[in-house]
Amino acid sequence: MLIEEIMNTSVPTLTPMHTINDALQLLREKRIRHIPIIGPESEILGVVTDRDLKEATPSTLLNSSSPEIFALPLEKIMTKNPIVGHPLDFLEETASIFYDNRIGCLPIVSQGKLVGMITESDLLYKFIELTGSHQPGSQIEVRVPNKPGVLFEISKVFYEQKMNVLSVLVYPDKIDDDYKVLVLRVKTMNPLKLIEAIRAEGFDVLWPNHPGMTL
Repeated sequence: MLIEEIMNTSVPTLTPMHTINDALQLLREKRIRHIPIIGPESEILGVVTDRDLKEATPSTLLNSSSPEIFALPLEKIMTKNPIVGHPLDFLEETASIFYDNRIGCLPIVSQGKLVGMITESDLLYKFIELTGSHQPGSQIEVRVPNKPGVLFEISKVFYEQKMNVLSVLVYPDKIDDDYKVLVLRVKTMNPLKLIEAIRAEGFDVLWPNHPGMTL
């Protein structure tokens, strides 16, 4: 999946000369946590987050008032030269960028101009969609040999059982590199018959692993 398929293209922005007060108002009005700071040609110059604003402004617990702080330009507190992405970047690679750099948002740039934005919340929701966990169903974990064609063998069982698969994930087996763990989400609330069919083909069902268990 490409970033252009999930990015938000209606992104509220400010310029470096807007004030901290401008940013606070925008965050409240739009209910957002990140603001791209752009130049006259829509080029990305920086990012201001709700955390930046909290660190720059006095705490409400303090018995003092500093109105001059709210008039400071955003160029004083923004993160300059932020990490950016491209609309044709892959979702999985972008998730790695978020994790490796501990960032909460990623401006999306094409031909030098800001064209969108994605946040960690956008990524999380998309992965929820991809795993099918937002739909009614059951999860089955199957330990299989790490060899070509094994997914086809498993899929034949689902076909024969007329079972709809919502998602498939593949994980390395923690014990033996010669095996993988398939995590399948299926569109049924009672997968016992399917589990019996999988076991009958010689595969090890890791979850659910209690006899007679109904999900």
